[in-house]
Amino acid sequence: MAQGYTAIKVDPIGVTSDGKWAREASNPDWKLHGKLSAEMVRTAYERTAAMREAGGKDLDIIIELHAYTDAITAVQLGKALEPLNIYYYEEPVHPLNVENMLEVRKNVNIPIASGERIYTRWGYREFLEKHAIQVIQPDLTNTGGISEVKKICDMANIYDAAVQVHVCGGPIATAATLQVETVIPNFLIHEVHEGAIKKDMVELGKYTYQPVNGAYDIPTQPGIGQELSEKAIAEAVVFTFK
Repeated sequence: MAQGYTAIKVDPIGVTSDGKWAREASNPDWKLHGKLSAEMVRTAYERTAAMREAGGKDLDIIIELHAYTDAITAVQLGKALEPLNIYYYEEPVHPLNVENMLEVRKNVNIPIASGERIYTRWGYREFLEKHAIQVIQPDLTNTGGISEVKKICDMANIYDAAVQVHVCGGPIATAATLQVETVIPNFLIHEVHEGAIKKDMVELGKYTYQPVNGAYDIPTQPGIGQELSEKAIAEAVVFTFK
């Protein structure tokens, strides 16, 4: 927050109480499917409550579950975290089943977000028509590019769904995402992935765009405002097809 950021995105059950990645842990009491153990619910709540206490009422907390949980788990956890004023609840279940997402939506009083694994307007259509998600997260790199994502965002606006474009790529993806977010009325928040601010990643772009006081300036160079750097081109693996 001292750097100007107003929100954080966290997975409160992604790491076990003894510091191991949950997906790799052998602890039978730390399972991400089915009913959560009392220890997991308590730990998730205490971790999130500590963030709320440290950040105060002005910090927006986003809960990210990476679709590793199922509907039973997601509803149980979501209801436990409701009192902490969660900004939105990301990928509580896998997006292959819209009815599961809708089940969470109907039982948890937190806006539901999903989209990095939902593809094209046709993939989003049922989620929006059923009001299963309130924050869409299309990724320009895998769902059709700038034009398709713009159409998805416009369609979402009809259903009062906000937009947080999913961007965990490098400087090209970041610049393109900023251009789309600038021209849509339902933009909510821009995602700054930790990988995008690392030196090795930043050096892949000809221009350096980083958030200042928690916000980006929109690139004004031609096109999307970014190009690959000479370093990126020189180090790229070249494939020649004949």
